[in-house]
Amino acid sequence: MRVSVVIPARNEEAYLPSALEAVLAQTLPPFEVIVVDNASTDRTREVAEAFGARVVFCGRKGVAYARQAGLLAARGEWVAMTDADSLPTPRWLERLAHKAPGAVAVYGPLRFYGVSPLEAAFSEWGYRAFLNLMALLGRPNLAGANMMVLKEAALKVGGFPEVEAREDVLLGWRLKALGPVRYARDALVLTSARRLQGGWGRFLLRQARNLLGDPRGYFGEAGERER
Repeated sequence: MRVSVVIPARNEEAYLPSALEAVLAQTLPPFEVIVVDNASTDRTREVAEAFGARVVFCGRKGVAYARQAGLLAARGEWVAMTDADSLPTPRWLERLAHKAPGAVAVYGPLRFYGVSPLEAAFSEWGYRAFLNLMALLGRPNLAGANMMVLKEAALKVGGFPEVEAREDVLLGWRLKALGPVRYARDALVLTSARRLQGGWGRFLLRQARNLLGDPRGYFGEAGERER
């Protein structure tokens, strides 16, 4: 199985090295690592190239556009995605791949890092409970920080929709019409707590609004979602 790993990045020179180290340390080595430079003004490109990643430039700002550019550029049959501020655990790709045969997409859980142990545990188990509920409801909740799609299937449904947020979830719902979308409960990714700027209340309210169809994201200004 050839798996391309795509990381969208806009001005991520601080977080990107750790993300790339985690991806390159996988027990199932990626076929290639692609960093999508989403019009960065810092050293994102130089950092990515120093780690041997293939850099794809996407001048249209927005994480959905960056993910789509990475999907189109990928040369593997499967395309795994994570974020520049995220740290896949060592067996992440191996565990996603284990669930992949016969599926069109696979996704896993997340846990915040950079917070107290109690908050980290709350974030992981709360999110796992949410994923289990959505799976039971037949509404798989893919997250861009922890997902893998069959490239052919993703392109068949049009790839990532052009929205500020929820592009990952919406793609998962489209893919479900083509075949199984599976939850890999042991494919854990750690992600930074910068989404908690403003506190847990604001974060959870944004999550609820997204579920109800609000397309806005966590970051950026004037509709621009930065990563």
